[in-house]
Amino acid sequence: MYPRSMADSDCIVIQGSNMAECHPVAFRWPMQAKLKGAKLIHVDPRFTRTSAVADIHAPIRAGSDVAFLGGLIHYVLESERWKADLFFKEFVVNYTNAAMIVGDALKDTEDADGVFSGLMQYAPGIKEWPLDGFVGQYDTRTWQYGEAPARPRATPPPAGPPFDPLVRSLLTPPPRRDETLQHPRTVFQIVKRHFGRYTPEMVERVTGCPKETFREVAEAILANSGRDRTTSFAYAVAWTQHTNGPQTIGCCALLQLLLGNVGRPGAGVMALRGHASIQGSTDIPTLYHSIHGYMNHPSALKPHDSLRDWLLTETTPRGYWANTPKFMVSYLKSMYGAAATKENDFGYDWHPKIIGDHSHLPMFVAMNEGRVKGMLCVGQNPATSLNASVERKGLARLEWLVVKDNWLTETATFWQNSPEITSGQLRSQDVQTEVFFFPSAQVAEYEGSFTNTQRMLQWHSKAAEPPGDCRTDLWLTHQLATRLKKLFAESTLPRDRGFKNLVWDYDSDDPHERERGEPDAVKILKEINGHYTDDPSRHLAGFGDLKDDGSTTCASWIYCGVFPSPDANLAARKQPDPPNIPGAQLQWGWAWPANRRVLYNRASADLQGKPWSERKKWVWWDGAKWTGYDVPDFAPNKAPLSKATPNAIGLDALSGSEPFIMKSDGVGWLYVPSGLVDGPLPVHYEPAESPVRNPLYRQQSSPVLKYWKLAGNELASTADPRFPYILTTYRLTEHYLSGAMSRWNPWLTELQPEFFVEISPELAAEKGIGNTDWITVSTPRGRIRGKALVTRRLRPFTIDGRTVHHVGMPFHWGYQGLVTGDAANELTALVADPNVSIHEGKAFVCNVEKGS
Repeated sequence: MYPRSMADSDCIVIQGSNMAECHPVAFRWPMQAKLKGAKLIHVDPRFTRTSAVADIHAPIRAGSDVAFLGGLIHYVLESERWKADLFFKEFVVNYTNAAMIVGDALKDTEDADGVFSGLMQYAPGIKEWPLDGFVGQYDTRTWQYGEAPARPRATPPPAGPPFDPLVRSLLTPPPRRDETLQHPRTVFQIVKRHFGRYTPEMVERVTGCPKETFREVAEAILANSGRDRTTSFAYAVAWTQHTNGPQTIGCCALLQLLLGNVGRPGAGVMALRGHASIQGSTDIPTLYHSIHGYMNHPSALKPHDSLRDWLLTETTPRGYWANTPKFMVSYLKSMYGAAATKENDFGYDWHPKIIGDHSHLPMFVAMNEGRVKGMLCVGQNPATSLNASVERKGLARLEWLVVKDNWLTETATFWQNSPEITSGQLRSQDVQTEVFFFPSAQVAEYEGSFTNTQRMLQWHSKAAEPPGDCRTDLWLTHQLATRLKKLFAESTLPRDRGFKNLVWDYDSDDPHERERGEPDAVKILKEINGHYTDDPSRHLAGFGDLKDDGSTTCASWIYCGVFPSPDANLAARKQPDPPNIPGAQLQWGWAWPANRRVLYNRASADLQGKPWSERKKWVWWDGAKWTGYDVPDFAPNKAPLSKATPNAIGLDALSGSEPFIMKSDGVGWLYVPSGLVDGPLPVHYEPAESPVRNPLYRQQSSPVLKYWKLAGNELASTADPRFPYILTTYRLTEHYLSGAMSRWNPWLTELQPEFFVEISPELAAEKGIGNTDWITVSTPRGRIRGKALVTRRLRPFTIDGRTVHHVGMPFHWGYQGLVTGDAANELTALVADPNVSIHEGKAFVCNVEKGS
């Protein structure tokens, strides 16, 4: 969904976010919904500014979100409203995979002491553990659907466009279905059994939320979901920064699908982003494991030896991903231009391949082991980041470090005044890292586009000249590319052919900008949009124009359409809809894909294409085409009751009533047979560090989480009496991330001048701590000091019969800036989710003592 759609919600649940403080601009939409009578619910360990305007604050301990959401799923499935079909059984049966039959090889967590079938564990000890940090891995073959009687898969044809025969060779029989949902191995019955133990009493025992409050939340969601009402959820990093972050988000999606709250106005799951273009940095990826448009990066660890092999591995024959050959070939043409031909696999062999997990945590582990020589650090501050001491030790082993930022961050000066230097553990003269600081232009000092949390591109113009030697982020990338191309221009080595053939024509036509070495941001966006290869002035109107024969060039298929002609930068539009007219503000900016604002919006209509209700109409079938207030996310002329074409590929393989066109079966997944490495269904596991045993399962924490065993990254054992309290970190409105931007601003530092630690009055009384006393907080990784903020915004929790205290701290301080203080991330650990390697910074354990 997109944030403005939350204004159409009848109930809004904010969980995993303090939206009022961390996303105050987006929070205007929930407040508009509240003014219209919507129920606002905040599920959070602390009572915050979001809680203060909520109708219900449901307190839960950090790290127990799956138990709370699983309890809601159990409550929905057991409710008389759902059983009586006052809800959306029509939606669930037809628009989800509830009716699919899973193979009988699956063993659920209910059958195997809290783990799924296929678990393979590594022997303990660092030398036996792979470099990617997994402590165990699943063989996921037992999680698959039970197929219809098998027919042999066709032998894939040779490589080369058109690629339709290759895609067709990937077809397998569709899974069997039972639309009565009575078969014991239907997804619906498996989901029902899986969440059978997540009762309100168990929710209270695991999360600490009183069962009466939990029931109040559940009833509010039930009362505001159905044909005529919708509920939305919003989350942020308090859901992602866990060892089961993707499972938490998937658990919410499962709940929303059961309630029919997907693809409809005021429904869905809103992922709140913390920066103007964090969404853009994953779309046009700074991620190691994906290339443009969320295609998997070629990998030396997969059968990716040739373009044909990559396509066979990564293409899904049914649904819109069947067009992957068109996306990939057009991307390679954007990379290598005329040098990319059918005869050389469009330059595929020149493209870099990854050799493992190259994300933040394993990168710094490798740095500590001396396996990384240099680092370009742009817009990041690892010296105060996750397990900051370990990260600074890694920086100290580099040969060179480039820091490009607005101010001299802690990372730029780690060799000079880090805690290791000031304490005498390390001497500046012993740090061999050569540090280069590049002063950065501010965002208002150059033009370009943002892609915000609702996938919307918005163009911003240059407001002022950057001072002195300050240069833009675009300048750094542009200069690196042009200078590397010059460096490799005379090389005859095969490995350098990619750089030699790399297309890089972004020099500015403005004499002033050209003199400064700045590229042209408009040219970059035009290249991202794409054009016909034989005539760059003929822009692509949308990704439907892409071909797999090299005749189209497009860096990022999802952005195709933002610049449909040389003079039409749709990201620069700023035309709102007329007041009091329902709509999606389609003339304001441009949202990918195809300017759609609500994804999978075909689900806003019933099987016949009629809106589920007049009040919640959004997209509908007018007898000849799909139309409505938004760009339909569906084949525009496919009739709602049309049948799928047998043995077809792409959208022809889906019927007119299968709205989820990016899924191979056209439906939303309650159960995930492939794509996740830690289970086909969400499970409550304790965080890697927890003060309690797992009340739900014998398995304590995720059996496949990532943990890097190295000096300084020790973990506390379960219920370790030395570290009895739960610790979580959070953001303040007045500061931003590590404080590298905000702690240099005198007005903001006056508003929040000092690092503090929140504790409850009960914990303060136990420890003899008064408000504003100096206190020390410690974990197995380190110790920091701060001022105590004794507040009833935090409360003790009763977890499985015992009292557990919660401690909270903001993470905005460091040793540089107008105000300084200890960094909360001195205490965190290098432990992560197994799907995307996101660290667990929202739930770990600590001790608190009076004094410093």
